Amino acid sequence: MSGTFTLRIAFWICLFSIVLFPPRCPAEREKEAPPTTDKFVTVYGAKIHYVETGNGAPLILVHGLADNAAIWNSVMLAFAARFRVIALDQLGFGRSDKPLLNYRASTLVDFLDGFVTELKIERASLVGNSLGGWIVAAFALAHPERVERLVLSDAAGYAALAKTMDPRTLRSLRLASREDIRYLGPLTFHDKKFYQDTELAFKERLTAGDSYTVGQLLDAMIRGDDALDGRLQAINRPTLILWGRDDKLIPLKFAERFHQEIANSRLQIIDNCGHMPHVECPSEFADTVLQFLSDAK
Repeated sequence: MSGTFTLRIAFWICLFSIVLFPPRCPAEREKEAPPTTDKFVTVYGAKIHYVETGNGAPLILVHGLADNAAIWNSVMLAFAARFRVIALDQLGFGRSDKPLLNYRASTLVDFLDGFVTELKIERASLVGNSLGGWIVAAFALAHPERVERLVLSDAAGYAALAKTMDPRTLRSLRLASREDIRYLGPLTFHDKKFYQDTELAFKERLTAGDSYTVGQLLDAMIRGDDALDGRLQAINRPTLILWGRDDKLIPLKFAERFHQEIANSRLQIIDNCGHMPHVECPSEFADTVLQFLSDAK
């Protein structure tokens, strides 16, 4: 199969950024891979799309703002060798329904709870990047009995993020123009090959149909709704904080704060990697997560 990249802009609530679809898996690995199936489930009356592959204990992957389940493509195969891997399009994104709600983090936490219930999963490990990291951390606080292990990758959730972010960056997170995309690219990725095709990225933003969701979540973040401040000490599940050293959207100081506030957590930093290590550094990301999931048993 082709080794080219399909570029896509992605972004999520707190530091929603540009996203690019990861490289496709080599043909020889695909032959050994378990099948991946597209599925839908109805949660609180809304149709939620997800993909599933592999067998074993459930592992749920939660994307960030203006993104969808496909952003996990480059790591799903590695995880599926040992887990039942489920990547969903959160409410308001991808192929899931996009009702006109006043979206905030707690909205997505409620829908994640409903999603897990509909799939009859009693307990799962969760991996979330950026906004997705915020959502899985808040889910662990609200439903600790449903969480086995937790991975927070370049996670949002602290009120200080919006307060300390450069105003130009904050405006660009709405991805309303090609200039916004050009501006955010170097803040999101260490390697410029992940943000070179501005035209394609802007076209995909225009056709994604999630601008209302993005705007609502960004406004909620600016207001400080559902911030994790002062709450993380209550997380008692094994937690990995995984960060790209060159993340210029959510700086490393936030990783260190998560590590300090979540008891017995582990901090792992990936060099030469930005805000989305599962896209930019998928091998290191997958290896680190799998090692943590094994050690945490």
